Amino acid sequence: MQTDALYHLSPVWSHLTTFQPVRGAGIYLYDAGGKRLMDFTSGIGVTNTGHAHPKVAQAIQAQAANLIHGQINIVVSPAAIELSHLLNEITPPEIDCFFLSNSGAEATEGAVKLARHATKRQNIIVFQGSFHGRTAQTMAMTTSKTGYRLGYQPLPGGIFVTPFPYAYKLGMDEEQAVDYALDQLHYLLKSQTAPEETAAIVIEPVLGEGGYVPAPNRFLQELRQLCSETGIMLVMDEVQTGFGRTGKMFALEHSAVTPDIMIMAKGLGSGVPISAIGASRALMERWQVGAHGGTYGGNALAAAAGVATINVMRDEKLPENAARQGDRLMEGLKTLQAEFPIIGDVRGRGLMVGVEFTRDGQPDKAVTKAVQTACLERDLLLLTCGTYDNIIRWIPPLVVNAVQIDEAVQIFAEALGTESRNDSRKGEDAKI
Repeated sequence: MQTDALYHLSPVWSHLTTFQPVRGAGIYLYDAGGKRLMDFTSGIGVTNTGHAHPKVAQAIQAQAANLIHGQINIVVSPAAIELSHLLNEITPPEIDCFFLSNSGAEATEGAVKLARHATKRQNIIVFQGSFHGRTAQTMAMTTSKTGYRLGYQPLPGGIFVTPFPYAYKLGMDEEQAVDYALDQLHYLLKSQTAPEETAAIVIEPVLGEGGYVPAPNRFLQELRQLCSETGIMLVMDEVQTGFGRTGKMFALEHSAVTPDIMIMAKGLGSGVPISAIGASRALMERWQVGAHGGTYGGNALAAAAGVATINVMRDEKLPENAARQGDRLMEGLKTLQAEFPIIGDVRGRGLMVGVEFTRDGQPDKAVTKAVQTACLERDLLLLTCGTYDNIIRWIPPLVVNAVQIDEAVQIFAEALGTESRNDSRKGEDAKI
């Protein structure tokens, strides 16, 4: 008889733990026995308002009691209309029209379809290290790891890849990295995909799965100018950076750059599946009626969760808290960097922070995983990322406070110390 509780769940999912939470509150998850984990993953950047925020939970309960689903081609729920108005209030003025869907990958597909339809061009430019999803189209746009694409070729064509200004990886300072990335982009437009056949440049304003690398403001500003001059659509993938994560409601606010199309998901629903594409009404009107759609986009329950999430973020000033606690987190991690040479770089914006582990200038996945495991043994959940899996990413719920930040950094310090001692016993450096 099969006794493995996970047997009937597909093994295609990897699992950081087999912990089975029955309750969540703020930054914590609890199982049936009362064991508590400190969740600094936010379900991969989803539960920005914390687990089961009371106001979000109440809104979901109230909506479920009245209407769960009204298909938007047939009827339009008041919650979907209210959400569109709220999105209009928090996005740049030029972004005033929204398409609702279910996931980040689905929204990315929609953004590409919109850009191609509106420009009558075919090709898409993405950046090295990008992650945009796991559907066929978004796999073709994802370059952070081969594992996301392995065995699925051939993927949709017309995708061209250019370097991201990843200064630490390139061994450059920020200005040099920006100049190099811009030069390579211009070279791509001369050598592989001409502007007149390029529909969009799609960028994460902070590289996500590829390493938590913020795009320098000058780089985004230069992209905006290039796109304006050539008629290429600038598309910002704010799936992970949106809804307060970087200390602003959207990461684009750091550079004062307005894209032609925004992609939103993750933090929008506090855990209820929902995503959105934003653009100007004029651009959306260039999308042929019926050329895109979906059964669940604009779902009443999801829209109600989105409305409550945005209201909580604004009322409780969660982006501002993310900025404050992010500064505190960065300060603590940079102090540890000075003590532990294995930490090559600490970077990020708000509560989207990456710690990169390198030894002798090379990525060190083994130490990264060992430190992650040591944190898990101390009931702190952290995720890794990066092409070489040598970066620990910090993405706690935006309700986290200073005491909790300090506790997590202390656990991280203990984990580093434990691995340092293990390394020493292996006859290597006394300090990692």
